[in-house]
Amino acid sequence: MSESAGQTADMQTDFEKVKAVKRAHENDLMSKANVVGVGVGLSQKGGVRTKAVALVVMVSQKVPKSQLAPEDVIPAQIEGVPVDVQEVGEIKAQ
Repeated sequence: MSESAGQTADMQTDFEKVKAVKRAHENDLMSKANVVGVGVGLSQKGGVRTKAVALVVMVSQKVPKSQLAPEDVIPAQIEGVPVDVQEVGEIKAQ
């Protein structure tokens, strides 16, 4: 197997794991303050997309942890899966 094919297989495995974690934790995450969506995607660092697969939690507005109730803090990882919080604003049906 080529290195590229191995990386593709690894990424597919990562996506499957993240999708399973999303299914298990989506309702809990959606109940937190400012959360407007939960998805699976590539994480971002400084607004630049990386190659790391993550559970993406979309929020209307990022808020410092110090201003959140403990139950509304989004963990950095869930079941070993990285969590990327991305500010997307309000989502409205068109």
